[in-house]
Amino acid sequence: DDPYQIEFEARVLAVIPRAGKWGVVLDRTCFYPESGGQPADKGELAGVPVVDVTVEADQIIHWLEEPCPRKQVTGKIDWPRRFDHMQQHAGQHILSQSFYELYQAETLSFHLGEEVSSVEIDVRQADGELIRRVEARANQIVFEDREIKTYFLPQEKISQIPLRKPPKKAGLIRVVEVDGFDYSACGGTHPHRTGEVGLIKIIRWEKIRQNIRFEFVCGQRALKDYQLKNQIIRELIARLNVKTEEIGQAVDKLSQQLKLMRKKIKNMSQELSAFQAAEMMDRSKTHFVAEFFADRSPEEIKYLALGIIKSGPYVVLFGTKVDGQIHLVMAASEELGLNLRDIQPVVIEIIQGKGGGSPSLLEFRGEKPEKFSLLQEEIEKYLAREKPEVLKEKISGD
Repeated sequence: DDPYQIEFEARVLAVIPRAGKWGVVLDRTCFYPESGGQPADKGELAGVPVVDVTVEADQIIHWLEEPCPRKQVTGKIDWPRRFDHMQQHAGQHILSQSFYELYQAETLSFHLGEEVSSVEIDVRQADGELIRRVEARANQIVFEDREIKTYFLPQEKISQIPLRKPPKKAGLIRVVEVDGFDYSACGGTHPHRTGEVGLIKIIRWEKIRQNIRFEFVCGQRALKDYQLKNQIIRELIARLNVKTEEIGQAVDKLSQQLKLMRKKIKNMSQELSAFQAAEMMDRSKTHFVAEFFADRSPEEIKYLALGIIKSGPYVVLFGTKVDGQIHLVMAASEELGLNLRDIQPVVIEIIQGKGGGSPSLLEFRGEKPEKFSLLQEEIEKYLAREKPEVLKEKISGD
């Protein structure tokens, strides 16, 4: 039960071939199997990588991607991974007890991930003040460098210690105690002192069911997280030419400027669309206007189509290409009394896409930009049946 032991000698008791891997059972091991929210150790047996460790029928099985070459083996634990898990797991104990001490909030679940870990806590909401208080208390315990003790107690003596949560099984219980602060029934690996956990930092939280899930990092993970975010801040300082405390204000200013600029562009685009609509109506020989644009956004062709149908008894078919897909707008002046939904299935089939809308305005997106000419022909056939006057050549003044 020494988490710092990373090398050992053992005898192979059994080999279990399964799904392209070999499960090795030893007479003794220092490998920690996946359990209690903590991932398994990795390492090697006789030089062969151990890719997973599981427990089946009270047997610890070491999974290898190739056969173990010997009956007597030397096992070696991946120490950086082991110590990382020790930091995260002990950090979780400290964090969970901090939540309980300050808010009487229980930990409902724990997951030790490859990059971040998480706890689901029985609180209804979280804000910056809660985070600051919990982090301050948790890191106070770290900085005090308290002893982390591991011992076994029989079931009848468990009531003598203030366990944070009752054990899930009876019999001899393994207790992990953060000296005078937290008592947990736990089978995981932990360092001997809280100072080895390093900084504990909550980096994200979200609502889950009626509770809050908090993601956190400890030790080396916290250092990497700080280094990344500090690099981002330095880059923002350089680009915005401001001090650290002025970044938020500078971003707000840029966001407001961008919002105003987009509004101006939208207004100018609508004005331009009105001029273009008039030009296209003058150029069109009938009241059916169809065109495929190579450099327009779906929003722009929609504004252009609306400008035309509001100016007279027109039917419009416009298309554009965005990221390899065709975007279509079909529109008809309400005075024509057309229900464009009648032709909707035909459009969807031709462009192999999807779309819909109102009887006078439909929008589509599909996979076949090259089918625009065929689509135009089908719309003309539809109009010839339903509203042939739209296809008649305009006379002067129309």
